[in-house]
Amino acid sequence: MISVFGSANMDLVAYVSQAPKRGETVTGHRFRTVPGGKGANQAIAAARAGAQVAFLGAVGDDGFGAEMRATLVEAGIDVRGLRQVPGPSGIAHIVVDDAGGNSIIVVPGANGTVTGPSGEDLAAIARSEALLLQLELPLEAVVAAAQAAQVSGVPVFLTPAPARPLPDELFDAVTTIVPNEHEAAAITGATTPEAALDALLERVQEAVITLGSEGALYGSRSGERLRVPAVKVDAVDTTAAGDTFVGALAVARSEGQGMADALAFASTAAALSVQREGASTSMPTRHEIENTLP
Repeated sequence: MISVFGSANMDLVAYVSQAPKRGETVTGHRFRTVPGGKGANQAIAAARAGAQVAFLGAVGDDGFGAEMRATLVEAGIDVRGLRQVPGPSGIAHIVVDDAGGNSIIVVPGANGTVTGPSGEDLAAIARSEALLLQLELPLEAVVAAAQAAQVSGVPVFLTPAPARPLPDELFDAVTTIVPNEHEAAAITGATTPEAALDALLERVQEAVITLGSEGALYGSRSGERLRVPAVKVDAVDTTAAGDTFVGALAVARSEGQGMADALAFASTAAALSVQREGASTSMPTRHEIENTLP
């Protein structure tokens, strides 16, 4: 089982020809709501990639919360750890342009009430084969969950987004950190992905830096280095491509796949996701991934 301790947001997605600049108003050509949040996205990605998944987090007592719970249940995810709290659920306002690029504003809502893992959360983490974390919950909660996994010998995958300075105690508990190239630069101050990788490996056991259309760069403290090319596709919407990558990567690694094969599996899953609109709605199944692997 893979546990995901993270955020659940309703994505409010506006599609435009070109994203507005500051002070500018543009006319969009479509709008939709899609259940998302980096935590829920990674949970759905892992479930569709073939894992049993438990989601640990919070939603509000509004319609968005009910819809997000239903979406996770439909994906076959164990939601006993998804608490309901008074007030609004988290939302993400997403603008997607015709080139498939996006910009996102996140309002935490119920996610901000998760200040630490509950006793039930700790039990779920302890019996997991991997724990997936992001930074859309309060940082103290993320640190506590990572440390709980470390004590139980559970590998921790951290997506450091939104990027922010991270405490040593979090780095010490993380097995694999998976930033994109912008997050890696923000965390390390390095000007190239290769330099950022070296800097990250001073603080964690292994790191994967995703590079969008340029693929992914991997390194470990043992000295292993890999560069995996991206699967060449025409992107429609890159929202949640990184979450799809991490979810699939964790599944492959928890099944015992070597890193080269796991990266190919994750890259294929991400490539499939960017050819579809939305976040959770774009994520491929295990069958689709295996049938597309190069």
